[in-house]
Amino acid sequence: MSLEAVTTRLPREMLNEVERLAEKEKVDRSELIRRLLDFALRQKRIERALEAYRDGSVTLWRAAEMAGTSLREMMELAKMKQIPVPYTLDDLRRDIEHVRRKTGGE
Repeated sequence: MSLEAVTTRLPREMLNEVERLAEKEKVDRSELIRRLLDFALRQKRIERALEAYRDGSVTLWRAAEMAGTSLREMMELAKMKQIPVPYTLDDLRRDIEHVRRKTGGE
């Protein structure tokens, strides 16, 4: 993985917290910031995918793909957010067709 330098300004309190946590985790500040950013980006992908599923613009399978999770995990995430998962036979057919298109299956 190639890394590029990025500069940002942080409030002193936030930087102090990052430094304390980096010391506790026994990693350098840059590594901790990368981990935190990776976690936040994953959460944002999940949030957007759940929103799209709630709005009905994507199937549960597509939402899982968008979030980078398994279908089972997406179902659990939707349940935690109290988003109904009325998975119908039509949903299953659409998801199967989507998988076929993605994998080049018949």
